[in-house]
Amino acid sequence: MSAVEFLEELIAAGDAERAEQAAAYHKTQRRYLGVPVPVIDEMAKRWREGLDVEARCALADGLWQSDIHEARVAAAKLLTQARIKEDGPVWELIASWVPEFDGWAIADHVCNAGGRRLVADPSRLDEVEGWTGAKSMWARRAALVITLPWTKQNHPSPEDLAIRERVLGWAEGYAKDRDWFIQKAVAWWLRDLSKHDAERVRLWLAEHGARLKPWAVREAMKHLGDGGPVEERPEPTPEG
Repeated sequence: MSAVEFLEELIAAGDAERAEQAAAYHKTQRRYLGVPVPVIDEMAKRWREGLDVEARCALADGLWQSDIHEARVAAAKLLTQARIKEDGPVWELIASWVPEFDGWAIADHVCNAGGRRLVADPSRLDEVEGWTGAKSMWARRAALVITLPWTKQNHPSPEDLAIRERVLGWAEGYAKDRDWFIQKAVAWWLRDLSKHDAERVRLWLAEHGARLKPWAVREAMKHLGDGGPVEERPEPTPEG
């Protein structure tokens, strides 16, 4: 079982018209096959059955190194699982990909996998905090996207609340960044948190919202009952 075999299966499932549309949509210069994400997800689940962590990481790394859009999505999917025993190599591989991020779609699939590894071992947040000072906008953005699990908890522990405050501190530092994707990431984090802790989001916006762009404030307030329409741009979600 090898990356070459997986790539052959991916290529066979491709669609030239979808590939052309994907290339135009994502705009990042790499090869596109035109394979829908649900198909990639099903393939990855089937291929990872019976693989130990070492073999799974080797397969994922081989797919990533191909620099094909769908292969990089598949690499992330191979590592997306809540419970993985001895997951150190998985986290190391995910973190090694962050400096190569050059678009939101692949980055978000990787962050979806990485968020599970952070929940499994929150001490890894020390490494993630280092990304907040990266030269790459995509790496800085990843620090918020990968920590989204802490916006979704109905009953956070004291430790979880401390992590939530830590990430809100990062968002405070990002508020002055004028890049659209950074503004969107801050708004996304706040918007998701507002479903579970509306008052904390209102407080954050009262203290720091003036430094966000107006459309980002509206996005952050979307579920607070007083948000308005936001600027029309691609919605960065893992299934994009």
